Amino acid sequence: MNEAGSERVGREQDLWVSQIRKGVVEVVILGLLAREQMYGSQLVDELSAHPELAISAGTVYPLLSRLRKTGVIDSTWQESPVGPPRKYYRLTDAGATELAEMTKAWSSVSRAVDSILKGAVE
Repeated sequence: MNEAGSERVGREQDLWVSQIRKGVVEVVILGLLAREQMYGSQLVDELSAHPELAISAGTVYPLLSRLRKTGVIDSTWQESPVGPPRKYYRLTDAGATELAEMTKAWSSVSRAVDSILKGAVE
């Protein structure tokens, strides 16, 4: 494959990975908030610790706003020991139910994909 073809394949793969990331970021954020309440940039940092899940604050904050409006997360302002108050997000009871349903769906889809791909690419 020539250099131009290789670049095209790389861009297409980047777009594909981006689509996967967009599809799972909501369940991952709910999973993080099931562990403990977090503020927005803390969520961004936690996702950045996993390069395949890293997304920008410009993506996280609108998602948090949407999740809050749907009632799956709640937020409260808390004083910070090192600066201005921070908005902390936590999972609601409805969010815990939503996360359980999403986790079941993820497991089912993941098993199906793994089953199809098993042995297809070695």
